[in-house]
Amino acid sequence: MADTLPQQQLLLELLIMSGQIAVPADDTDTILWRTLKECRQAGWLTWVEVSPGLFSIEITRKGRQAASC
Repeated sequence: MADTLPQQQLLLELLIMSGQIAVPADDTDTILWRTLKECRQAGWLTWVEVSPGLFSIEITRKGRQAASC
């Protein structure tokens, strides 16, 4: 299974509890956005722009598995 960093684990656990979150794209140079990009690249989450500058983030099955390690 995958080894997650602490910030990745926290984000994945948040997504498991909430189902999905909305994230503004105002500042994509934040720790949150870096972590989102890392998790998306690993296939642990997906995102869709629901309105200009606002993204819906959802965890994938692979992300749930990574969070449970």
